[in-house]
Amino acid sequence: MNPLLDFSGLPRFAEIKPEHVAPAIEQLLAENRALVARLLSDSAPPTWQDFIVPMEDANERLSRAWGPVGHLNAVMNSPELREVYNATLPIITQYYAELGQNLALFDKFKALRNSPEFAGLSAARKKIIENELRDFRLGGAELPEDKKARYLEIQECLAELSSRFSDNLLDATNDYTLVIEDKNELSGLPEDVLQAAQEAAVATGKTGWLFTLKAPSYMPVMQYADNRALREKMYRASGTRASEFGKAEWDNTPLMDEIVKLRGEEASLLGFANFGELSLATKMADSPQQVAEFMRELAQRARPFAEKDLAELREFARAELGLQELQSWDVGYASEKLREKLYAFSEQEVKQYFPEDAVLPGMFRLVETLYGLQIKASVAPLWHDDVRFFDIRDAQGQLVGQFYLDMYARNSKRGGAWMDDVITRRRLASGIQTPVAYLNCNFSAPVGGAPASSEQGPAQRDVNVRESGAAVASMNREKLRPDGRRPAVFTHDEVITLFHEFGHGLHHLLTEVEDLAVSGINGVEWDAVELPSQFMENFCWEWDVLRGMTRHVDSGEPLPRALFDKMLAAKNFQSGLQTLRQIEFSLFDMLMHSNFEAGGAKSILQLLDEVRAEVAVLIPPVFHRFPHSFSHIFAGGYAAGYYSYKWAEVLSADAYSLFEENGVLNPDVGARFRAEILAMGGSRGAMDSFSAFRGREPNIDALLRHNGLI
Repeated sequence: MNPLLDFSGLPRFAEIKPEHVAPAIEQLLAENRALVARLLSDSAPPTWQDFIVPMEDANERLSRAWGPVGHLNAVMNSPELREVYNATLPIITQYYAELGQNLALFDKFKALRNSPEFAGLSAARKKIIENELRDFRLGGAELPEDKKARYLEIQECLAELSSRFSDNLLDATNDYTLVIEDKNELSGLPEDVLQAAQEAAVATGKTGWLFTLKAPSYMPVMQYADNRALREKMYRASGTRASEFGKAEWDNTPLMDEIVKLRGEEASLLGFANFGELSLATKMADSPQQVAEFMRELAQRARPFAEKDLAELREFARAELGLQELQSWDVGYASEKLREKLYAFSEQEVKQYFPEDAVLPGMFRLVETLYGLQIKASVAPLWHDDVRFFDIRDAQGQLVGQFYLDMYARNSKRGGAWMDDVITRRRLASGIQTPVAYLNCNFSAPVGGAPASSEQGPAQRDVNVRESGAAVASMNREKLRPDGRRPAVFTHDEVITLFHEFGHGLHHLLTEVEDLAVSGINGVEWDAVELPSQFMENFCWEWDVLRGMTRHVDSGEPLPRALFDKMLAAKNFQSGLQTLRQIEFSLFDMLMHSNFEAGGAKSILQLLDEVRAEVAVLIPPVFHRFPHSFSHIFAGGYAAGYYSYKWAEVLSADAYSLFEENGVLNPDVGARFRAEILAMGGSRGAMDSFSAFRGREPNIDALLRHNGLI
């Protein structure tokens, strides 16, 4: 059997081959189109059971077949898989665009909305039908036929361009390596970073130390390398990826222009003034103007702090480091030195207290305490030896959800960190379908001992058992993993990233909604989807949490309270600069999609320069090509939506303040957060869920306080 057509359980990753993709997708699309034709030929009034459920079943099968293909393309990319993925993507895109434009289907949903049955449906099912009616209008169902054809062309082009953008960035990132053969050029770099670089060189048949533009290799160079020329070289290479400074076939410049132009045309076809308005039709924010005003107000609050941050950094760099002019490639290095001076600790010192085998059980204990759960290692078919799989059970031992955890960077894996759904909770005739999630990060892998796992994934087996709980605690005392490598150690920022993605995962996994289209993260407004993830980040600053999830990787000692107090004192170090950076990205994104003509007199880079002139205090050099690697908006789901991070941070900070008022490990408040936020999924509006939890609408004060901007 084609493994992509087996929906009886988890994806059979070890068996999935590129040649399985086209036959599986073609078969499912043929079946789905036949089903749609049959439903439309039925003259009986549509009902939930006879109309919605069959459509839901069919589209879920397609999603569960295509999902593992997209996932493998992101985490185990190969020329063969990329080719078949890109060849199949337009076919998938065309199918969903056809559905969204099918006026007869639209009429069926309208008939169901106006039927006597509608009044008796659950709130979740009513929400699904209302969402569908909205999405038909946004999908072009009411367009005349000639405009429908153009809309379909636009969708297919955008899917192809976004995929190429992502491929170009991955290829340009992987293409750059820098080998240093003189260790004197690497002074300042931590030993574990040097060891990883040396192992990377050996793995490619070279001598010396090999560095790449992937975050675990690139970031330590920018933060710790005393060699200014080395920092500049790496910074320039990273900042010009996928641009006109590299290979022409990897240049994202024309793709960005075409993507923005096509999005504008799509919005115009649907009767919107711009793509920003179209994007916000499914979000909490009302208009691009409201978003811009929110960003500018926050910028005004943050700017004095950012100016103070920058003046302090420049003076320190001049007086202490001999840098008369602070350049962009000096900022991370000088900031780390200033942090060490002000707070008497370094991130590298902190990092030694966060080995993976202490962090994971500690994070799991937090969630178990807050929500009354049990998290245990489990067994599943995997795509790589480094991947783990876990069960989440309730206090009675009933299975609630499952998740994969793929934490380390590798060449076949796109950058960043993200959560995605594998299976979504819903009620079937056989019972409740268990939700499953992917959690992906790009952290440094363990070093030493046995060689790192092959890029090819599990060769002879399709399961991988990793112990957690008591077994991990006992392994903590042994210093080495079973394969002889030291446990991976994480920076505190990486711990925050891990908590962030787990927050997304819990939003998907702890839903109690039983209807697919609003279960978990489905149907949640995009500018509220970051609430559970950013909420989880707050616990990374709590002593009662950290002291139970730290252990020095060599001595075994827990994180000293004195060091934690220094970390806490430095929590808002340069928060003004960091806030303005997020505002810069958010405002650029929204203005580009609402007040900009692609291919016109002004280029995308010129627009970014204008935004920086308005809100930024730290301006990158003219050669820097940030937009060319801005995957969130050109190859992800954040187009005209990057502001969501700050918008949702208002919600998350205010939600967390209730824990601060009642005890951060208070299981009663945890149960309330789970019931009103996580469990509800998209079955009601995000503002309704927030107000049900907090007892009022959100305000910005908690965010400003958490960021030290008051």
